[in-house]
Parts: sequence; structure tokens; C-alpha cells
Amino acid sequence: MTTSPYFSLLRNHIDISHVPFSDRGSRLLVFQAPDKSRLLVKLAERLTEIQPDIEAYRHRPPFISDLCLLDEEWQALEFEVESHPHALVFRTRLGDFGLVFLGRHTLAFGLPPPVTAGLRLPVTPPFWERTEHGGMFKSIRNMIYASNGEAVRNEITPESGGYTIELVVKAGDDCAITLTVGNSPDLHGEVLPFSVSHAAAEKRWREWFDRVPPVAERYRDTYAYAWWMMANNLIRPRGNVCYEAMTPAKIHYVGLGLWDSAMHALAYRHADPELARNQLRAMLEHQLADGMLPDAIFDEGVVSTIDHPITAEVTKPPIIAWAALKLDETAPNLDFLREIYQPLVRWNAWWFSMNDDDVEGRAQYNQPDSSGLDDSPLWDFGMPVESPDLNTYLCVQMGSLAMIAEGLGMDAEGAMWRRRAAAIVRRMIEDFWDEEAGLFRAFHDDQPIPVVTPFNLYPLWTGQLPDAIRDRIVAHLTDTDEFWGEYAIPTVARNDPRFEPETLWRGPVWANVNYFFIEALKQAGEHVLARRLRDKTLDLVMAQPSIYEYYSADTGQPPPTAADTFGWTAAVFIDLAIQASREAQDETSGDHRS
Repeated sequence: MTTSPYFSLLRNHIDISHVPFSDRGSRLLVFQAPDKSRLLVKLAERLTEIQPDIEAYRHRPPFISDLCLLDEEWQALEFEVESHPHALVFRTRLGDFGLVFLGRHTLAFGLPPPVTAGLRLPVTPPFWERTEHGGMFKSIRNMIYASNGEAVRNEITPESGGYTIELVVKAGDDCAITLTVGNSPDLHGEVLPFSVSHAAAEKRWREWFDRVPPVAERYRDTYAYAWWMMANNLIRPRGNVCYEAMTPAKIHYVGLGLWDSAMHALAYRHADPELARNQLRAMLEHQLADGMLPDAIFDEGVVSTIDHPITAEVTKPPIIAWAALKLDETAPNLDFLREIYQPLVRWNAWWFSMNDDDVEGRAQYNQPDSSGLDDSPLWDFGMPVESPDLNTYLCVQMGSLAMIAEGLGMDAEGAMWRRRAAAIVRRMIEDFWDEEAGLFRAFHDDQPIPVVTPFNLYPLWTGQLPDAIRDRIVAHLTDTDEFWGEYAIPTVARNDPRFEPETLWRGPVWANVNYFFIEALKQAGEHVLARRLRDKTLDLVMAQPSIYEYYSADTGQPPPTAADTFGWTAAVFIDLAIQASREAQDETSGDHRS
């Protein structure tokens, strides 16, 4: 049996100074401290029962800080880190320490034999804060530690806000120290020989990579890292998270995002179709009574309303039906399509029943964040906004519902969806098309919004535009003063006065937007342009050692505010690399035959 090459490509690719070392399903995140001599352990949990602010986890101190490796005199050891997908190796003057995950809740440290060595770690199990009339203490998580070595020092010292643990042992062959963190009061500190834990972790990760389709050599390093992220960002079910599912980024966005989950399924479909299906199920599980799907899901809550910048219901663009069809291309499953069809019909109905104030067949955004383009200048003029991007998504969704219905033998219903998809294109042409500018306008209070973004070009994705309109849209897209160039596609036109190349949705390049335009160009018959944009997107991501949320439209570098190890960028890279590799292989085979 041939072993995947991707596992071995990741030696020292994972930089734990800013990328969390975690494991599939775990909520423990291991980092190297800024001074490089200590480790930190953070929790990928919002813990809103402790701090109600759902963003507080971003600023919460580590659960375990200043974790040091100790020598026989209880002094901290300096170390250098060697990283692998499954393990960390800490090189010290005493020999190599190791770290792997033993299950989701336990870190297993291996000690080099035969030495006396151990760990020192401050741990903060309680959360405390002063209040107006006093103060409060709440439990964060429980922890137990244990070793199969002979303890020569085992001290727990109360410190401000927590405790400092020192455990030093005589390390014989296969000695380990385990740290188990969880919310159960009945944690079990299983200690296996370190070689057993290490072998299990390696086997688990090798099996993950063995399911990965091959790609061309030029993509392999980034491709391997992207697949590591697709496992590393997974969390197991707990509370409102009903399926194993992927967070957008464990350290930056804890929980599940609606359109993130649809994008993540693009990658998982190539290696684990059932895992891909579960990304969609995890969101559909929380459909509201009126058909709306909430913006985000996390252990203790569901985000369906937010109060910034205005208070309103919040969802995300309707792309789940489209994602389900992409999944069905690689792993057909009529039972799954039957399972999700009616929930998606209800979601489509919600958009028109609750988001069409003038009842004219054009949906609107009532909350900026429902667009996914949180701070786009399209929202600077007020809400609600009738936007061509939303109505394009709905057209694509209804076209996808048509194909699902037909696949389920409901041809008449499929024909109805096709008529409705065509009707929304006609409405966009009648109401949004600006003949002078040669693009589709968004509107607020019946007034066109004077901003030029790629979202004004989105109806290209419908594949139903008249040739003259299609050609003008493509001309905008390929204009280097607007959207084309070395780094494409900026989220605001370069010659628009509101263009800011490094500010979230006001200019940077996002991989998901590029992916939608690659789809759009194919729909429009512009296959050469679609390949060029695909290659630009792959090159943009490969140029960096990690994978980021978005990239500067001027330099191609990730701005400081862009989240690292970002899920849908990894998923898009995987899918596009597979597409490009298979296309190149087909062309080579064709050349050979000729």
C-alpha cells in the first residue's frame, strides 16, 4: 500500500508561535510563548456562561501559561521546537521531549530517558473579576495531571488567581506526563507509555492524509498544510454543535459559521463525503421556525440576532444548496439531497418573505453582517440594501434546488425553480443594471449606491446574462484599474475612492470571492479567464508560509488583522489545486494520445 507523501512534507511547516498545535476534535490549543522558552495552552471555547460577551474568548488569558520543561534541579530548560502534523519535539540539552494528543482532552509529554525531568505550569482553573458591588469567581475548566514515572517533586503552590504545579520524575523508558483538561468533574488521567500515544497519533494523522487525492508537485507543500488545517480546525459535538464540524479558525472564530461551513464542505468532499455532509447538517440542525438559518453556532449558543452596527436578525448568504450539489458531483447521495431539500426550500422562502419590503421579487439585506461582507462600503449609506450579490446567490440557490428536485424525480418542481431563477435575473437586469456604468448597482431607499465592488458584477454567476451585458461585466473584471492585476480580485475597485487594500471587505482579496468568480466565468463560457483567476488564487495562497483570511490587494501579503489558519481559504485552495492538477493531467494524457 502506497503511503501519502503529504504527511512528511509538514516537518517544521507548523509554526506554533502563532499557529495552534491542536488535534482533530480537540478544544486545546498549544502555542510557543513569544520568548520561545515556554508553552501556552489556550481553550477554543467561548465559555459564555462565564463571560457573556461572545467575543471575550479572544482576549481571555491562557488556561495554562508559562509551561516550562524542567531539569533535575527544577530549572527551566531552553528548547528548540520541531513540528510535525501529529507531534512536537522539544530539543533540549537533556535530550528530546515530545508532545502528542492522547484523545481530545489530554496532552501527553514524553520525557527523554534516563533523566530526571518534568514540567512547571501555572494553571488558572477559576475565572474571577471585580464587579461594581464586589466580585465573582467561576470555574473555567478542570484539570488533572499524572505520570508513569517516579515522582521526585510534586508541588502545587497557590498563586494569584490559580496555582503553579511542579512535577519532576525519574524518567525511565517510555515515560510520560499527561495533562487532561475538561468540563467533567470526573476526569481520568490515563498515562500510557509515550511511544504508544505517539504511535497512535501518527497512525491517526497518516490515515487522514492517506485519504487525500494527489495533486501536482508545485501545490504539494501548501496543499499538505491546508489538509492539516482541515483536521486541526475540527471540533467534536458539544452543546449546540451537533456534528463534528470545522471552525473558521480555532483561535479566531470559535464555533461554526454558516457560509464557512458550506465552503469547508468543498474540500471535505474529496476525502470524507460524510464529514462534508455534516458541515451542512450542523447548520441546518438549527433552522428557526420561520425558515431562517442563523449566522453562527457555538457550544452554548446560536447567533441569529446581533446589535452592531444595527440590531437585526443575522444570517449569511444562501449557498448551502450550491455546496450540496458540488458535494453530489463527487459523492452522489440521493438520501442526503432528500434530507436537506425541504429545509432549503424553507430557507429560500424566508429570504423573500422577510427580506423583500416592497414585495417586488428582489431580496434585501437588513443587517450588514448577513452579507458576510461586514464592513463593505456598500453598507455605508444605510440599511436595508437591495444588492445584486444577494439576488445572484438566490438565483444560484434556486437553480441548485431545481437540480436537486429533478434528481429526486420532481420534474415539475424543478421546472418551477428554473422559472423563478430566470425571473430573478430579469428583475436584476430591469432594476439593478446601470447601462452607462456597465454594471449592476445596489440600492438603498431606491437610490443607487455609488460604490464599485466585485459584488456589482456578481450576476455573471447566473450564466443567464445577455451577451452584451456579460461582455461589459467581463471587461470590468479584467480591467487592471479596477479588479484585475497581479493580485485579484480586490473587494472594492482599485479606482474607487473607498478602496483600502488591507481593510477587511474594503479592498483585500478573499479566496471565496475568487472561487465564486471562477465559477461565474465558467458559467459565462470564459474558461481561459477562469483558469487564469484560479492560478492567481493558488499563487497568492502559496506565496505565504501559512494560510490567511484575506490578502492585501496591493502586496499580496496578509494584513495584520487577517486571521491565520483560516478555513475556507484552505478549502478553496484544496479544491482549486485538485481542479488544476486534474486538468493538467488530462491535457498531458491528451497530448500523449495525439
